[in-house]
Amino acid sequence: MGYMGDYSMCICFPKKFGVTEAGPPVDVKEVFMKYAIGGGSGMTVEQLRRFLVEVQGDVEASMEDAERIVEEVFKRRHNNVKLPELALSLEDFQFYLFCVDLSPPLLNKVHQDMTAPLSHYFIYTGHNSYLTGNQISSDCSDVPIIKALKRGLRVVELDLWPNSSKDDVLVLHGWTLTTPVELIKCLRSIKEHAFSASPYPVIITFEDHLTPDLQAKVAQMVIQTFGNMLFCPSESDCVKEFPSPEELKYRIVISTKPPKEYLEDKNLSSRGSNSLKDKDSDEDTWGRMSADLTNDDDKSDCDASEHSQCDGDNEACDRLLRPLGAPAYKNLISIPAGKPKGKLREKLKVENDKVRRLSLSEQKFEKATVCHGTDVVRFTQRNILRIYPKGTRLNSSNYNPLIGWMHGAQMVALNMQGYGKPLWLMHGMFGSNGGCGYVKKPDFLMNVGPNDQVFDAKAKLPVKKILKVKVHMGDGWHLDFKQRYLNLWSSPEFYTRVGIAGVPADKTMKKTKKRKGNWTPVWDEEFTFQLTIPEIALLRIEVREYNMSEKDDFAGQTCLPVSELRPGFRAVPLFNRKGEKYTSLRLLLRFEFVQVDI
Repeated sequence: MGYMGDYSMCICFPKKFGVTEAGPPVDVKEVFMKYAIGGGSGMTVEQLRRFLVEVQGDVEASMEDAERIVEEVFKRRHNNVKLPELALSLEDFQFYLFCVDLSPPLLNKVHQDMTAPLSHYFIYTGHNSYLTGNQISSDCSDVPIIKALKRGLRVVELDLWPNSSKDDVLVLHGWTLTTPVELIKCLRSIKEHAFSASPYPVIITFEDHLTPDLQAKVAQMVIQTFGNMLFCPSESDCVKEFPSPEELKYRIVISTKPPKEYLEDKNLSSRGSNSLKDKDSDEDTWGRMSADLTNDDDKSDCDASEHSQCDGDNEACDRLLRPLGAPAYKNLISIPAGKPKGKLREKLKVENDKVRRLSLSEQKFEKATVCHGTDVVRFTQRNILRIYPKGTRLNSSNYNPLIGWMHGAQMVALNMQGYGKPLWLMHGMFGSNGGCGYVKKPDFLMNVGPNDQVFDAKAKLPVKKILKVKVHMGDGWHLDFKQRYLNLWSSPEFYTRVGIAGVPADKTMKKTKKRKGNWTPVWDEEFTFQLTIPEIALLRIEVREYNMSEKDDFAGQTCLPVSELRPGFRAVPLFNRKGEKYTSLRLLLRFEFVQVDI
């Protein structure tokens, strides 16, 4: 009988990593001890008010503000139990700091001057706003328009084409396989949702491929759909200065290229089906993609918008309906789009007696910034510049919007149906000013010095401000990710990437150490950022979960405008890849600004 060795059996059972509530970070404990009565037994309403003023930078905080916070904490943590004295314990204090609505990183209200001309603002702008997916074969619909408006988008682009029988108007991406949607459906959805997120004007930019008869039909649709909501321009042939967002509250503004003189349009319509192709289109089309790479005149003038007001009665709008043909359509255009003939520098020429909107592809714009950077800035001080994605972005990807903003471009148009870092930056920029869709351009882009000198993006600038960001802790993954790839049987290793998106001199990315085995990680790491142009800098935050065998897993992101960050301890909500806010996921950060003497 053979001998069988004595083998021991080892069975390994996986350990389930439970969710334990992390205690307050060291800094939170220290500041509580500093402000609480009796060396830390509790923080009264008055002491909380002092904390709000001295640490949180809320210099106008009142006793009522502090009492409201305390009462809200008691309501949520203690089920409205009436305690003998309103004083926060250390745990209450930590709870307050980690509440996104009680200690937000940004002001949730409009606080900038809204009475300057439209050219003084960055405007939340979409490209091919009707597409549900890629630029070639996706469906056209009003659904992405509605979604974008609810997020605060203020500039909607519609490409107008005749239907097969040439008696109605469709919205579609020309020369592609995209399925169309009726113009009237898009207009009605815009009317219903235009001001769901912001009271400031919605600008509709038309890329027009229509005959004069169909232009007249569009004019009738627009006037009948919007009525008194429509901003009716004056009868003057040129706009000398754009009105302000404040003047245009709750108004719809139409922007497109003015049609040719009526006689020319009659001749155009008599030339048959080729007439549409002969028109100077403002947008890239699938059929002209290769030309987009080399032609300097690819997508120029179709989406500037301006605003005027109809009076309470319909007299002004009735006036628009009287003319037939091209004149009725022309009378709708509040901000004319125009591209002078000639080389790029001529297109950027500033005219003293009128303003306009100019559209450039991202390639043409990059060329303009390299060769004529200060001309671009000078142009955008009075006129509106729109940038749109190049035609080869078939999958609806996007370019970096910061190059547009740092040169003063108001309408940096992105494909809103996609996702990725450019859209994260867009969401961050337009989180400013209460999320109203209009952000006042910083003074340095509007200033004119001796000898007509304007901002030069290529100039080397000194450090203007220092931002310190301390990443304390995070929470919420066990709630928002419980049905996802992060599971309670793994040992998570979270780390946070923190950096600046802005001018090249300010751009940087840093990261915390990995924290293993805890679904409520505490990092307590501080990062310092030296900023030359803090006015347009965005703080990028991205959390990842370390994965040894594959690419690290995405675990939330956000972008915040540096110029609007509130100092002190702040609860920062995180978003998914598409920019949708998670229900529970948030970080506790502390912001501190250090002014630099120049």
